[in-house]
Amino acid sequence: MTTRTARPAPSPALQQNPIVAVLRAHHARDYAPVIDALLTGGIRSIELTLSTGGVFETLPGLLDRFGTDADIGIGTITTPEETARALDGGASFVVTPVTDTDIVAACAARNVPVYPGGLTPTELLAGWKAGATAVKIFPASTVGPYYLAQLRGPFPDLEVIPSGGVGIPEAPGWITAGALAVSVGGPLLQDAFTGGDAAALVRRAQQLTDTVAQAVSARSAGAAAGGAR
Repeated sequence: MTTRTARPAPSPALQQNPIVAVLRAHHARDYAPVIDALLTGGIRSIELTLSTGGVFETLPGLLDRFGTDADIGIGTITTPEETARALDGGASFVVTPVTDTDIVAACAARNVPVYPGGLTPTELLAGWKAGATAVKIFPASTVGPYYLAQLRGPFPDLEVIPSGGVGIPEAPGWITAGALAVSVGGPLLQDAFTGGDAAALVRRAQQLTDTVAQAVSARSAGAAAGGAR
């Protein structure tokens, strides 16, 4: 009988503010001022995507600058080599758009939170059984929060983060349905990497933080009321 490595827990930062901001830019040199604005708006978990140039080279400087205030992870990872570079480079977490159990196992072995992507019940369960911290429903906008509510039937312990097409208005619905956190990219960032107003980004981040916090509080209150019956 094989023994699976213990499942890495989500970071305290993600538990306190269950939002992952997904950053895509032309080059990673553009990340720093955007991360600064997101932190000002209350968001603490930052995913740097490998579809952006220079991520691995820029990561050490970003960790030095923001490492005490933010969890900086690497996303769009699809190969063992990328996984090793992210882990060796000090990424706080790893995100992949696919269900690759080898990637999950490599992260779990180093106790680094990992979020593999999938859409079908088979994919999501495979990532979860391999040791994922939570599985990423991707692309989430194709199914909506009701899909998570349906998954709770056969998989009541499954931890889920929706990603792909999740905007500020949709985020509370996912939290209410039971998501561990929400992953938000374009609807939050908008024009941040093309000369957009940094103050406007701070306001969007704060709005998202506030609406998600309200949904978490309402869900907790509902669970407490249900348990008291």
